[in-house]
Amino acid sequence: MTHVPQIKIPATYMRGGTSKGVFFSLQDLPESAQVPGAARDALLLRVIGSPDPYDKQIDGMGAATSSTSKTVILAKSTKADHDVDYLFGQVSIDKPFVDWSGNCGNLSAAVGSFAISSGLVDASRIPHNGVATVRIWQANIGKTIIAHVPITDGAVQETGDFELDGVTFPAAEVQLEFLDPAAEEEGAGGSMFPTGNLVDDLEVPADIVKGGTLKVTMINAGIPTIFVNAQDLGYTGTELQDAINGDPKALAMFETIRAHGALRMGLIQHLDEAAKRQHTPKVAFVAAPADYLASSGKPVATGDVDLLVRALSMGKLHHAMMGTAAVAIGTAAAIPGTLVNLAAGGSARSAVRFGHPSGTLRVGAEASQVDGEWTVTKAIMSRSARVLMEGWVRVPGDAF
Repeated sequence: MTHVPQIKIPATYMRGGTSKGVFFSLQDLPESAQVPGAARDALLLRVIGSPDPYDKQIDGMGAATSSTSKTVILAKSTKADHDVDYLFGQVSIDKPFVDWSGNCGNLSAAVGSFAISSGLVDASRIPHNGVATVRIWQANIGKTIIAHVPITDGAVQETGDFELDGVTFPAAEVQLEFLDPAAEEEGAGGSMFPTGNLVDDLEVPADIVKGGTLKVTMINAGIPTIFVNAQDLGYTGTELQDAINGDPKALAMFETIRAHGALRMGLIQHLDEAAKRQHTPKVAFVAAPADYLASSGKPVATGDVDLLVRALSMGKLHHAMMGTAAVAIGTAAAIPGTLVNLAAGGSARSAVRFGHPSGTLRVGAEASQVDGEWTVTKAIMSRSARVLMEGWVRVPGDAF
């Protein structure tokens, strides 16, 4: 019996925000994986260790959570006035597919750093000391992200004193600007609110939600997101992961809401398609401020936040907050009448601080109404990023 040896591929394992992922330069991938398709997906699945019926991803780089089952492919940009093209793949943990339908806002914080260190940004754009402005083309959703990356002595500065709830150690601050973040999703008509309404009555099975309807705000900004009032689901908005992820009935309820919302938003044509589109849309529930203890034991007081938000990603409650969902939160909070804005008190605002399971996060958004349609020019937040390991990742030569 012959045995196919492993091959090695240059790769970098990075933390960006509250996520981790394996980063590749496009040119370093095997030739068959340099283009979209089955070979690329099979390679990334094997790198991460999926599909894994044990839900552990022991035989790969993943760590069996939505925050760590991630891959990124970067290349010099083909777009004018951009430095790097950024493609994000959310790898399913238990199923054999990679979801390319959306961005990862957290890993966006690491894209600029990787691009600079990998020579994908022209040297003329990098100061010896100061802040490098990296213009990122987010290829999944066709949007621009501006990363402001600190540079010291000509190299990316990764250490610092910026603290991010959900990340154990401080690091250098990376400010991100998500320009024109309203997602242009197929079937959504390019509208920030795909139904044309700030609040909708979403029909769901009566055995899932009493009465069979839920008040929801469905928005395409950062990432397609469905917002629900916590109290309508029997929650307070102070819940931590175990309260949701340890309850199979609750997880099934959220997945049902997500599927029906995706259908209403025009993201899928049939309910059963939602199972093949795990990354988008997201579901989040909101509530007015309240005291609670974050997962670290840190107290969050009512006065520390404008509202509470809990969001689900890949079928589980997120340990903190997805960066793209934070963009959706900031955008919805800036628009009077959305459930997010109402939970935050209902006043007009250009920034919001919300409580999540790991602590708090501030995000700003500039929204305006033009000819009856709401638009948002940009959303801004700060994250951090750090290289955890670099070298080569190895996979069996017949894995793709």
